[in-house]
Formats: sequence, C-alpha cells, structure tokens
Amino acid sequence: MSLTSRIKSLLVAPALDEQINKIRKPIGSLGYDPWGYNNESVKIGFSLVRLLYDRYFRVEAHGVDKIPEKGPVLIIANHSGQLPIDGVLIGYALASREEKPRIPRAMIERFFPTVPYLGNLLNEFGAVLGDPTNCAKMLANDEAVIVFPEGVRGSGKLYQDRYQLKRFGNGFMHLAMKYKATIVPVGVVGCEETIPAIANIKPLANMLGVPYVPLALPAVLPAKVYLNFGDPLFFEDGEISEEEVTERVEQVKAAINEQIDKGLSERKRLF
Repeated sequence: MSLTSRIKSLLVAPALDEQINKIRKPIGSLGYDPWGYNNESVKIGFSLVRLLYDRYFRVEAHGVDKIPEKGPVLIIANHSGQLPIDGVLIGYALASREEKPRIPRAMIERFFPTVPYLGNLLNEFGAVLGDPTNCAKMLANDEAVIVFPEGVRGSGKLYQDRYQLKRFGNGFMHLAMKYKATIVPVGVVGCEETIPAIANIKPLANMLGVPYVPLALPAVLPAKVYLNFGDPLFFEDGEISEEEVTERVEQVKAAINEQIDKGLSERKRLF
C-alpha cells in the first residue's frame, strides 16, 4: 500500500469518499485535471481541514447556499491573515454544504508556487496561480472561483488596518462580465486575528524576494471565524467605460463591507 493510500485509509471516512466522488470534476485518467487538481488529495485535505474548521476556528458560515449550484461563479472576499486560511475555510464551507456542494478553485498569490512542495500541494487541492488567463479558463469551464481582489495588499495588511478593505483591481469584474459569471460577495471575520502582524520587515522581504515578511507571533491563533455570504450579483456585459466598471467594482466592495460589518456585529469574543 502506498503512503498516500495508507494516509487516506486512516483519515478519509467512506461517507466523505463518496461525497467527493459525487462532485464531478473534469479529471483525466491519471486522476488530475490540467491545473493539477486531484480528487484523492482533496479527500485527505478535506479531512484535515474539517478539524480546523469545526474545532480550531469554530467557523460559523451563513448564506453559503446563495452560491449557485452550477455555472461560472466568482466568490469575491476580503483577504487577511498572512496565510490563505480564509480561502481554505471558504472552500470547505462550499464543498461541505448539504445541498449541491461544489469544490471551488482558489486564485493564489504568485509567490506561493515558488515555495518547494507547497505549490504542487495547493494545485492538488484546487488552487491555481492567480492569473487572469487561468481565471478565464476556469470560468469558461463553469467553475466556482475564489478571488481576493486585494491580493497581497490584503493578506499582508497590519493588525492596525484590520477589516479595512484595500484597493480592488477591476480585473475580476471584466471577467465576470465577459463570462456571464455570478458574483457572490463574502465577508470574512476572524482571520485578521489568526496571525496579527504589527509590522512588515520590508528589507528582509526584498532580500528574500517575497511581498512581505510580517513581524508576528510564530503561531496561528484559534480565533473564531465568521463567513457571511451576500446576495448574488450579476452584471451584464456591454460597451461601458472603465469608470463604469470601477463603479461596479465599488458596488461589490460595498457588499463585502456590509457582510464584514454583519460578522463583526455577530462576534461576541475573539477566541
């Protein structure tokens, strides 16, 4: 028995194995899709994330049923916490919902694939390099895609700037319009407190060739996380100016802020 098979037998319950198999993905005969997604790896990852989701971060997810069961979807959320914990929890919430679960794809920052082994592992779990071409191909394939328009501006923000949305790019809106994708805004509350950073050591970041090196505790704190999914938004394609595209982006940004405020009002304590 291979190491992967042995790990799977220990971690993956038969019910979970059956559930993931029911979520159809266009994988080839070797078990991978063109971007490296692998069903068997997802099952193992799903089992591990479930413990974090239920017991460590004690996630409360509201409105995940608002994500359409099929067709191209852009799940647009605020980004935070130094590590892509928010994307992992959003993905688990959608993949584990009782009615019509989906395994979304996540757009990740460019420096993650440069980390040995991590890039391949993230690909197997469904993550893809955050490139407009990749995102376009995913939407053309009717995938649900998690996108953080703040990018590293969001994930590397300092604790003093928590829950303050950074600038959004317009790229996701152009893709949503072109591929007729539904946009679902998501407010994430709690991940800002998992790895609170008080400073960014820029000289060291430049030397290492990474976007940021946070000055933070070398631990992931068990902050309680709230995921609030807003009402779906749809924007017709057409000949409009870039200023009008920006207005639409601001509409999505406002919807995310509304969900963040909802999560903050629901929160009674940090941990």
